[in-house]
Amino acid sequence: MPRDQALLIPETIAPPRPPAGARGPLRLLTFSSLYPNPAHPHHGVFVENRLRHLVASGEAVSTVLAPVPWFPGRGGRVAVREDRHGITVHHPRFLAPPGLGMYIGPFALHSAARATVAQLLEEGARFDAIDAHYLYPDGVAAVRLGREFGLPVVITARGSDTSQLPRYALPRRLIEGAMRDAAALIAVSAGLKEGLVALGAPPEKVTVLRNGVDLDTFRPLAIRKPSAAPVLLSVGHLIPRKGHDLVIGAIAALPDHRLIIVGEGPDRGALEALARRIGVADRVSFAGAQPHANLPEFYAAADVMILASSREGWANVLLEAMACGTPVIASPAWGSREAVAAPEAGLVLDETTPGSIALAVRHLLAAPPSRAATRAYAERFSWDETTAGQLALFRGLVR
Repeated sequence: MPRDQALLIPETIAPPRPPAGARGPLRLLTFSSLYPNPAHPHHGVFVENRLRHLVASGEAVSTVLAPVPWFPGRGGRVAVREDRHGITVHHPRFLAPPGLGMYIGPFALHSAARATVAQLLEEGARFDAIDAHYLYPDGVAAVRLGREFGLPVVITARGSDTSQLPRYALPRRLIEGAMRDAAALIAVSAGLKEGLVALGAPPEKVTVLRNGVDLDTFRPLAIRKPSAAPVLLSVGHLIPRKGHDLVIGAIAALPDHRLIIVGEGPDRGALEALARRIGVADRVSFAGAQPHANLPEFYAAADVMILASSREGWANVLLEAMACGTPVIASPAWGSREAVAAPEAGLVLDETTPGSIALAVRHLLAAPPSRAATRAYAERFSWDETTAGQLALFRGLVR
């Protein structure tokens, strides 16, 4: 942001902190540009879920700052402020010219967020820390806010912000600065922590707090299967890194199996064409994007859920499927071996190809675990441990 533009916002004063040892709920400012809103209800639902469980503990309260991109003629309508599940969410607009987001994103986010934070403080809001999600661009903007408003910043890294964006010179330099200036870093898997350390983060600065699963929402259901044939399920945005094409390719080697793909995205046409080209279109169904609350029905109707992603920080779909009693087959992405660590959970591939997926399906379904056993395994992954870890981390910083 140009220096003269920054001068348009009055200089702010760091909010007062409670005295050392003072009790009461932590007061967090949660910052993420990937957070659900009416126009994009599935964006960052895992960020919202983690926060909801943290707030439900009664030990923390949060105001969410979830900027939304804006450019003339682009973007849906989202209210500037809304309440979701009892949490107030602010949606300031940030400039997002097509094709330039990677380079101006941190500065545009900071400019939009700075004005909103200043207004909240002027209205009497007080915060103990900033809870930021994704190293880039959000984490970069968050540490700048932290410096200006005198707040410690905790950044949660989630996957591509560690594996992909640092390949570019400017993002890498800014990510390195954000990791240095943040008070603490959270990785959603041990593998992701290794990635952060490889980027230069001090190991002692990184806490591993994996995602959990809502065991009430995701549970075994009595669902009539769509056919007598074994049903495979692939869930995720229809983009190349999710590997749906590899699962479609595997169906060609599994003539008695059916595949349901849940998700929407720019690759749908290409995936449908692939299914027709290899002669499996009659056994591949595209269910489109589904509300999160509908997913248990799809998991429960499947014999196996397959995750063929080339990259993940921690794939929530693995836990969701297992909580519904459905075993999984997962690519060797970050977090897979931590989530799928017992036979009743499923299998992790050594390499992800149509052939290896087909072989794994045959192996798993030759002697499948009971749905009760798979569900019992998933029950280890409630949100309780993650919530306790967040509370300990933030309280330590505030003290």
